[in-house]
Amino acid sequence: MPRPFPISFCFLLLLAPACGQKSHDHGVPEKLGAVSFPVSCAPAVQQQFNRGVALLHSFAYSAALEAFRQLATADPTCAMAHWGVAMTYYHQLWDPPLPPQTIPEAQHEILLAQNCQVCSPRERQFVAALEIILRNPETIAFATRAKSYEGAMRELAARNPGDVESQIFYALALLTNVDPADMAHTPQKQALLVLEPLYRQYPQHPGIAHYMIHACDNAELASRGLPTARAYSHIAPSAPHALHMPSHIFTRLGLWDDSIASNLVARQAAQHQGDIGEELHAMDYLVYAYLQTGRFDEARKIIRQLNGMTGLDWSDFKIAYAATAIPIRFAVEQGQWASAANISPPRLAPLQVVALAVWARALGLARSGRPREAQTEAEKLQHLHEQLLGEQQAYWAVQTEILRNEALAWVAEASGDPQRAESLLRACANQEDAVEKLPVTPGPVLPAREQLGTLLLEQRQPSRALKEFRIAIANAPGRRGAVEGQSRSASAGSGGE
Repeated sequence: MPRPFPISFCFLLLLAPACGQKSHDHGVPEKLGAVSFPVSCAPAVQQQFNRGVALLHSFAYSAALEAFRQLATADPTCAMAHWGVAMTYYHQLWDPPLPPQTIPEAQHEILLAQNCQVCSPRERQFVAALEIILRNPETIAFATRAKSYEGAMRELAARNPGDVESQIFYALALLTNVDPADMAHTPQKQALLVLEPLYRQYPQHPGIAHYMIHACDNAELASRGLPTARAYSHIAPSAPHALHMPSHIFTRLGLWDDSIASNLVARQAAQHQGDIGEELHAMDYLVYAYLQTGRFDEARKIIRQLNGMTGLDWSDFKIAYAATAIPIRFAVEQGQWASAANISPPRLAPLQVVALAVWARALGLARSGRPREAQTEAEKLQHLHEQLLGEQQAYWAVQTEILRNEALAWVAEASGDPQRAESLLRACANQEDAVEKLPVTPGPVLPAREQLGTLLLEQRQPSRALKEFRIAIANAPGRRGAVEGQSRSASAGSGGE
């Protein structure tokens, strides 16, 4: 099995144009980890191809696109450069994984890659697998294509057992098809079976470390991913996402100071490279961690900086989610219900982002003693739920249904129906606990189980509230609201209900 060689420095002759680009200018020398992906191209561009793949593995898609385009110019016969360009449009763990507006360009590039005259059978398999994802998107559901892609990558890995990249991209394909309702985390564990032995052999490979973190981004496996999380930012510090990604594990384990440190440097790197999506993603995780540690002034500073940002692309889910969630987290986690009631749903944002803002308004109105107005917002959530179902966005439809029923629970409580309030919130908590979050979020803005504990505490049932807060803390260690709720419940319960 060939050992990857490091691309942690710029070859003065071969990579000078790429290294001179501002978008890659983070630290000297550039450090992206160690990747070796042999291709049937001119030997002079092999190192540049490795660099592009390393950028792909750290989800630095814009930088990878530039790298592969430069490579295609440097060696017009390098068909795999076109595979690389097409791969930069396939964001396997993001939402959406394949932005519709990029599909025509990706299809064009994969056609160029298919015309390869000298490609090895392995290279042809990589190209053929990606073509599956791009084939007939108007008539074949993405989930169907992604499952077929996984099968193609499984066959590629089986045929090339000694090829590191074949195994790693197969593991990533497994993670692409994770079912959020699979609380046994079957695909994640399958991916780890592939990645963990490779990590022992290739500890400087960025993709191995990155995908192990994603595989462990759940309550069951988070501790297993902690050593890799602590390593990844040192493997590829020139990639903003590599600096941020460890905070997924830190958040799962309630390691807030580690999360803050991770996202401070990630935000700085993203800002330096002009990656607004990655910058906002880091800012969202920063605010989340600041709120858990009571560092409200720092969180306010982030919100002020967010308010100063202009020209945001609200149609981009990653940008819209973070920009919407940040002020909502600040208001809702601190119980600033008047502020939450004044949240305005963003225009032109994806439906699931609009739903988050409508939910915040509904919660704020209900908790401010305005249940009728909150009921109106809950009806809007029902409409959004139906729209998401119509767009076949099942995951977000379920999440919006949970948000709607949470709002209705607090409407019921404000309207003098405590039993209905508890019944609705308990159903929400059970439903939410049975579904994993997506990678773009640190977790629910205000977990339903935590809300249930708060409701029972306000209904003067501290012993029952204590049980719910304990479950909430087991699900999300170190969350400030649940920890404080547990303390208040225990104190109130000691005096009897």
